[in-house]
Amino acid sequence: MRVLVDTCVWSLSLRRSEAVDRPEVSELIELIRELRVQIIGPIRQELLTGIKSRSQFTSLRDHLRAFPDLELTNPDYESAAEYHNLCRSKGVQGSNTDFLICATAARHKMPIFTTDADFTLFQQHLPILLHRPRST
Repeated sequence: MRVLVDTCVWSLSLRRSEAVDRPEVSELIELIRELRVQIIGPIRQELLTGIKSRSQFTSLRDHLRAFPDLELTNPDYESAAEYHNLCRSKGVQGSNTDFLICATAARHKMPIFTTDADFTLFQQHLPILLHRPRST
């Protein structure tokens, strides 16, 4: 089963110093080896935003090109807005990108791999699944 990987997992994995022993990093490596990783454009944009060095930007951009974007459709954006409204009515806040991730994952029936605790709250109200690192 394919897995939609959130920005925070990618970012954690790209940090050289603290990421080495994290189970999320090992799991992302395994998902890449298994050709199960999925990404959407807004996650790609978040990853590339704020990189100061042009050479680092180009290097990361080129590495991320190995992972084609899942196509986003009008119903994804509409579902994301519905999800936002539903969660807000339940007192749960999230970003537009978070709800777009939820909508895309729900449409494709794929779990989301994230370290963002907000997704655990979203899961209480939305038809999403979360991917957890496998035990070693």
